[in-house]
Amino acid sequence: MGGLREVAASFVVPGPSGVAIRAGLKGLTGQDEAVLRQVGDLLGSLASRDLRVRCAAGLGHDGEQWARRKRALSGESSSRWAGSITKATHDQWALARRGQLAHIQSLQTGVETIRRRLSQPIGANGCKGAPGGYGSEREWFAKSRRLHVLEDRLVRVRADWEAGRVRVVRGGKKLLNSRHHLEAAGLTEAQWRLRWQAERWFLRADGESGKPYGNETIRITPEGEVSIRLPAALAGLANAPHGRYVLACRVRFRHRGEQWADRVTAGRAVAYRIHYDPDRNRWYLTASWQNPSVTTVPLSAVRAGGLVGMDMNADHLAAWRLDAHGNPVGAPRRFDYQLTGTASHRDAQVRHALIRLLHWSARHGLSLAIEDLDFTAEKTREKHGRRKQFRKLISGLPTARLRARLVSMAAELGITIVAVDPAYTSRWGAQHWQKPLTSKTRKPTRHDAAAVAIGRRALGCAIRRRTAPPPPHRSDAVGHRTAQARPDTPGREGPRPRVPGPRTRSVPPGRGAKAGDQCAHNRSGHTAEHEPWTQDSLPLSP
Repeated sequence: MGGLREVAASFVVPGPSGVAIRAGLKGLTGQDEAVLRQVGDLLGSLASRDLRVRCAAGLGHDGEQWARRKRALSGESSSRWAGSITKATHDQWALARRGQLAHIQSLQTGVETIRRRLSQPIGANGCKGAPGGYGSEREWFAKSRRLHVLEDRLVRVRADWEAGRVRVVRGGKKLLNSRHHLEAAGLTEAQWRLRWQAERWFLRADGESGKPYGNETIRITPEGEVSIRLPAALAGLANAPHGRYVLACRVRFRHRGEQWADRVTAGRAVAYRIHYDPDRNRWYLTASWQNPSVTTVPLSAVRAGGLVGMDMNADHLAAWRLDAHGNPVGAPRRFDYQLTGTASHRDAQVRHALIRLLHWSARHGLSLAIEDLDFTAEKTREKHGRRKQFRKLISGLPTARLRARLVSMAAELGITIVAVDPAYTSRWGAQHWQKPLTSKTRKPTRHDAAAVAIGRRALGCAIRRRTAPPPPHRSDAVGHRTAQARPDTPGREGPRPRVPGPRTRSVPPGRGAKAGDQCAHNRSGHTAEHEPWTQDSLPLSP
């Protein structure tokens, strides 16, 4: 047990911090689309210029430089457009820095793994979860060359990190590289150019509380009328007072429409983003706002009525209901999904599996326990070597997306999520629970047993089952119950099943013909005698 790592404490997952809803802009005229393209192209060029200035400043950027950048943009657009552009630039720069740090950590892990494996003899076995030596001299030589490549790459990335240099492509690096491989991407040059322009357009405005309908730049009334404050360079295209352009279409949010209407009516901040989908040739509008901070439910209150343990796998979610004492109740449940096809199809599969799981938990009024998974360090090929199928399996698990969707969907149904440390849940669950829960009519899998282990860890119980006492110390000769039961559970004092065997003159307790007769035992509330019995009269006075 000395090689096991310490298990982190369970915690209640906080709810989503924001909400985003989307609706289509149907019924746009040709003039409307032309205006949107011109506004997006102009603001996109300003955003590209501002991003270049921000990246050049690096770590020396301060509030004064931010103010100068905003003043430079305000002359060509407006102060509100400039504020949205500079804020988006800061978010993009910060995201690039986080990705750079994650890349450094991944390279460090790869370098340390290769060094450790090169130092071991060829063909040596691994121990305690660490990989052993390489299988052949050829592989050893190839990995020694790869070590130099990773070390050189790590030196360059560290130099960029210390200098504050980031490399950002507005529109996406993947789309940029596909320009040189149009046949492999299945695109023509015109199609690629349209996608590239659509990704680089900027039509995004942050909300302001206290302003009419929560946003002064992109304004949407409760009736669905959309109007845009045009930049100063395009003020001649306005068709409404104060330099605004009103679209001919009306917007209707089918999801959370009432919440959105309440916010805009009260003048609370709502951010909007208008974007174009070249594949469908459609325009969309996304509204988003922040949720007020709420007090997290105490973990003790979540554990009071039991919960549902859930184990995520490559093709299904395994769930099992547990009572407050950690005992499995009922039968395990399986919610299948297929991570094949397009990204939208995979996303829909995950949503359907999660909503079935959440509806089942809501019917029982229970919280949900999940693993706090993070496969960032597990995807590297340096750790798993030539196990390509296993690396592909880990990379295909949608851990981050599934958790984000689960938290947001559970918040809508009022279900609390408890995250537990994933250490040893599959191994200990199969060791302690898979065989005891197996019967003639129920064949639980290793994943079902892992769901039980996850639920017990969330409840604060040990994963190991309660060990039965030695035979001389058992209350019954055979069949001692190791599962815990509440004092008011029906049948807890009922007869044990009769065990067949040779008859002897000495019948052990609980084996005779009257094993099920409660009156045959000396227990409180039951008479031990079988003959009629009458109480003698007692004198009322001495």
